[in-house]
Amino acid sequence: MSISRSIFREYDIRGVTEKDLTPEVAYFIGRAYAAFLAESNVTGSIAVGRDNRPSGTALHEALLRGLTESGIDVIDIGVVPTPLAYWAQHNLDVAGGIQITGSHNPPEYNGFKLGVGKNSIYGKQIQHMYDLISAGVFPQGNGTVQKQEVIERYIDDVVARVGPISGSLKVVVDCGNGAGALVAPQLMKRLGVDATCLFCESDGTFPNHHPDPTVPENLKDIIAAVAREKADIGIALDGDADRIGVIDNEGEIIWGDHILILYARDVLERTGKGQSIIFDVKCSQALPEEITKAGGKPVMWKTGHSLIEEKMHETHAPIAGEMSGHMFFGEGYYGFDDALYGAARLLRIVANGGKSVHEMLADVPRFVSTPEIRV
Repeated sequence: MSISRSIFREYDIRGVTEKDLTPEVAYFIGRAYAAFLAESNVTGSIAVGRDNRPSGTALHEALLRGLTESGIDVIDIGVVPTPLAYWAQHNLDVAGGIQITGSHNPPEYNGFKLGVGKNSIYGKQIQHMYDLISAGVFPQGNGTVQKQEVIERYIDDVVARVGPISGSLKVVVDCGNGAGALVAPQLMKRLGVDATCLFCESDGTFPNHHPDPTVPENLKDIIAAVAREKADIGIALDGDADRIGVIDNEGEIIWGDHILILYARDVLERTGKGQSIIFDVKCSQALPEEITKAGGKPVMWKTGHSLIEEKMHETHAPIAGEMSGHMFFGEGYYGFDDALYGAARLLRIVANGGKSVHEMLADVPRFVSTPEIRV
C-alpha cells in the first residue's frame, strides 16, 4: 500500500487522520512493529494505550488487528495519558508498548509512540518501520487481547512515592479536556490537596482551549482561576499529560527552564550536590547559573525525549527538562517524562518550601528570549 514517508518522524509516527493516518496505515504499523520485534529477537506481550482523541478508536482497533494477526499478544490498557503507557512498560509483564496519541497537536492529528523493553523507538528505528511496511514481509499468528486497568495502580504508585502532601495547599489544575482529565482529579484528591479542576471532562475535540501549555493564550483560564481561588499554584497539562505548565500564586507563567530550577534545587538539596542536571538548548542562561548555584552540574543536550533519556542514563542525572515542559525524573521514578507525577512532585516542593512559588523564583533573572517557532 502507499504510505507517506513524511509521517515517520524522529520520535514518533504522526499525521492528519483520514489523510496521512488512516486505520489501514495503523494496521500496517502493527504488522511492521511485530516484524521489528521479530528482527530484534524480542518476545512477549505488548501494552497498547491511546489518548482521548475521537480518531483513536478506529486507529486502535486497526493497530490491534495488525498486531494480533502477526502473533502478538496485546495488553490493552485503554484510554490513558501517555505517561501511563510508559508506566505500563515498566510495571506490566510486557516486552514493549505503543501509545496512540496526538500529543500537543491540533485535534485532527494523531500518532503512535513506540517502545521496546523500557525504551522508546526513535530515529533510524522509526524510519526502518517504513521500510518494513514497504517490504511487506510480516510474522503470522493469532495473538490475543487482554484488557487491563492501570489508572488506579498508577495513582497508587505516585501517591506512595510523593504523597500525601502536607499542609492545606490550594491548586488549580487545567486538564484542557485532554487525557490527563482521566487521572488528575483522582490524583489530586489522593494527594490531599484542595484542588479546583478546569476542563477535567475528557473530550478529545478540546472544546474550551487547545491543551498546549507553552502557548500563553491557552493559559488565560487558569491564570484567572488562580487569582479567583487565591490558589498557591496552577498546573496545566497538555493533551496527553506528558508536558507541564505552571502558574505561580501571582498569576505569572513559569516557563520550563524555571520549572526545572525548582526541581533541580529540590533534588540536589535532598540527594546530594555534584549531580548532573540535563536541559535542552532552548532554556535560558538563568537555568545553568541556578543549577551551578545549587551545587549541580549543568549539562546542555539535544531536544527530544529519547535523546534526553539516554543522556540521563549515561550521566546518572536525577532529573532533566526541556523548555517545552517535558520533565524527566530519574531520582525516585522511572526516568520518563510525566506531567502528572511532575505535578505531584512540584506540589510537595511548594508544600515543604515555606515560601510561595513566586518567592522561590524571585531571585532568578528573567531573560528575554524569542518564542519557539514550530515548522
